[in-house]
Amino acid sequence: MSLIRRGDERFHYSDNSHKWIPPDPDYDQEVWDEMVRQHQLQHLEEISSRRKPARSLDAE
Repeated sequence: MSLIRRGDERFHYSDNSHKWIPPDPDYDQEVWDEMVRQHQLQHLEEISSRRKPARSLDAE
């Protein structure tokens, strides 16, 4: 599970799901979509950096 950092609130609803509709109706939807995609990539990078590497069988 990822942490919601300060500033991430604009990309999340109260249930922590991602907002795919921009908060401002005049905001460009394509730009917002790309911002949310980049935000999701940050989550994935955070998760993958916390995973421990698999134990090598050669190390035994």
